[in-house]
Amino acid sequence: MAIKPNSHFATSDVFEYAISMKNVVFLLGLGTLVTHELDAMSNSEWLVLPIFRSLPEDVAVTVFVLGHIPLVAVIVGFVTSSKERTRNITKVTVSGFLVLHGIAHWFTSDDPSYQFTSSLSSALIYGGALLGAIHLLLSYRDSRLANAS
Repeated sequence: MAIKPNSHFATSDVFEYAISMKNVVFLLGLGTLVTHELDAMSNSEWLVLPIFRSLPEDVAVTVFVLGHIPLVAVIVGFVTSSKERTRNITKVTVSGFLVLHGIAHWFTSDDPSYQFTSSLSSALIYGGALLGAIHLLLSYRDSRLANAS
């Protein structure tokens, strides 16, 4: 839906626009997460994750990379589900993960193996967390509006 400057539109148009903006926020958050995983390869993220530390590095890298295939497939599958409830639950779950992921990075940033020190890494991690938080707030607002009607 295109919004024209100085146009007057009905409440339903405003609601439709807000819903589409919520989806844009979600997709940008998901985009930061996927792009962060590319960045994670150059920053050896598996070295910070306790489950991978005990593995030989070549095994840890392989498991880390290949483990993302089913993870991404499940997320894409649920986000594109024909069931609106499944899509919404998945979006809220991913957004919550983005927030928790940002917090986890904050708490592990003093680990000697932590290499996410560039501005790009920070923008992807904490930008994703911010987008996740915004999406959660918009989802909460929408659920309250739906329950009020």
